[in-house]
Amino acid sequence: MSNWTEKENALHKKFTFSGFVEAVEFVKRIVEPAEEMQHHPDVLIHGYKNVTITLTTHDEDKVTQKDHELAEKIDKLATQ
Repeated sequence: MSNWTEKENALHKKFTFSGFVEAVEFVKRIVEPAEEMQHHPDVLIHGYKNVTITLTTHDEDKVTQKDHELAEKIDKLATQ
């Protein structure tokens, strides 16, 4: 898991793509692993090609192993 920042009980990372379509495609790839884990990130598409992901375990209001596991999966998806 690289370049994730932990603050305010959450993991945060900004991903930058070549354009809007690539950013949206990345977000679409996150859906399946998030659903499988029943662990859903907050997703923000901004500046048309940037995607910021925020992970926290909402029912515990802190970062847990689940967040780290999904972060690793998201990192792998970002390079596809």
